[in-house]
Amino acid sequence: MLRKLGCVVVAFGLALPVWAGEKPGSISGYVRNSTGTPQMGAMVEILGSAVPVLRAFTDADGYYSIRNLIPGVYSLKISAPYFLTATRSRVALHNGGGAIVNVTLNTLFDAVQSASWKGTPDTDDWKWVLRSPANRPILRLANAPAPANRTQESDFKGSLSFVAGSASQGFGSASDMSTGFSVEKSLFSSGTLAVRGNVGYGLGFPAGVVRASYTHKLANGSEPEAALTLRTLPSPAVGLRKASLQALALTTSDDFVMGDVLELKFGSELQTIQFLGRVTAFRPFGSARAHLSPNTVLEYSYASSEPDTRLDKGFDTAPADLSESQPRMTMAGFTSALERAHHHEVSLSRRSGKESVQVALYSDRIADPALTGVGEFSSENGDILPDPYSGTFTYQGRELDTHGLRFVWQHQVTKDIAATFDYGYGGVLNMGPGANNLQDARETMQVKNQQTVAGKIGGTLEGGKTHWIASYRWTGGRPLTPVDIFDASPGQADPYLSFFLRQPIPGTGFLPGHMDAVIDIRNLLAQGYVPVMGEDGHTVYLVQTARSIRGGVAFSF
Repeated sequence: MLRKLGCVVVAFGLALPVWAGEKPGSISGYVRNSTGTPQMGAMVEILGSAVPVLRAFTDADGYYSIRNLIPGVYSLKISAPYFLTATRSRVALHNGGGAIVNVTLNTLFDAVQSASWKGTPDTDDWKWVLRSPANRPILRLANAPAPANRTQESDFKGSLSFVAGSASQGFGSASDMSTGFSVEKSLFSSGTLAVRGNVGYGLGFPAGVVRASYTHKLANGSEPEAALTLRTLPSPAVGLRKASLQALALTTSDDFVMGDVLELKFGSELQTIQFLGRVTAFRPFGSARAHLSPNTVLEYSYASSEPDTRLDKGFDTAPADLSESQPRMTMAGFTSALERAHHHEVSLSRRSGKESVQVALYSDRIADPALTGVGEFSSENGDILPDPYSGTFTYQGRELDTHGLRFVWQHQVTKDIAATFDYGYGGVLNMGPGANNLQDARETMQVKNQQTVAGKIGGTLEGGKTHWIASYRWTGGRPLTPVDIFDASPGQADPYLSFFLRQPIPGTGFLPGHMDAVIDIRNLLAQGYVPVMGEDGHTVYLVQTARSIRGGVAFSF
């Protein structure tokens, strides 16, 4: 009996080292996207020479676990729909131990965003890159500058700006002294809440606007957004009574990709304006972009409000003051009206090396267009809306219904400087013959086809990080409106001679953010002024754009 028991003990002792050397282990962890959202259903494959391929799928929390693995060195391959495949190599698993491997999956768009952005201010306008969450060919990975009011990526951002000078765009322009602010905060790992505002206080007429928005980034790459904008603008006497503008706008938008070539963006804005009565407007917008080849893009776009060009330049007050977009009010016979527009455009863009070309056809129809005038009136006038800050006014023109074309050529001079040529042909509101006074100007206006040519050069000086744009646009005849009002291409330029400059202020490195000086000059030579006689006998002028100078400082953190 004792001999049998001894044999069992000896056999167990001989087998113990072998059993201990092959004690299995496990590899586990979490799979999330770049915003920290758990990814359910991601496939994790374990690769190793000693075992066949093992697979596991993540649960609702993004968690996976593969057990009963013998000690050794393994490689992991993690894949999920709409994401780039991730790998982890040389994962060592010790005897009876467990390895934790957490993985972050990135989309193609995340990879593009994480690149180092430098270059000219207009490269992003061509939109060669298909903003898709799937692994598709890159149409253009061009360098573009990060907006000047952005610091390093974080979950909290903000800016504060002090700007002097009015936009001089008629009634509704920003105040000649204003303070702008913006705050962004990441919420729930994939959402962003932003609050922006602008408060003006020039000449004793306070004006303000506040915009709150929420953007949510979905796993499929789309980013739906909802925004609410409130604006108030006190006005001097209009007719025999005081009037002020109060506007409320609700905006929703979304974008997504269908297949490998089609990108859709769409949205709408519901406006309600209280100004000498109540006006309500529904303004849809959208675009469809088809990527025909790695260097060719065909796009259709629709808009129902004029674009804001300051936003593209990175002017701090642009997202908030709405001075160049909405609402655009006019008045005729002491009755207010809201400008209503419809814009259709088909464009074909192609890139070849350092050259980029765009050809576009468009159709515009604008009812009750808001024209800009320069001059002051000594008596009340029921056909003009004066701007209390800039000495300009808004005048209601005749309906503009036209078709036109655009040709844009852009050359990358250096990696940081680009030159652009723009040619356009289309209808404008032109002052008719015999129109000597403002009272008869509307009846004599004519829609006339004119040519326009623009040249623009701009970029970023690498040493001082100075962002600058210089442009000149010429238009034939005596136009009161620009040719191709809705031009949002890289060739877009303000009428006549204009400059934009944004310069980081040296010696502010001790601050938690950075400080910049900004100056924006339009129509420096005061060209294109069409004289007419006001009812009080004083000469006033109707213009495409009035001369204006705006400047200030901006602090971003």
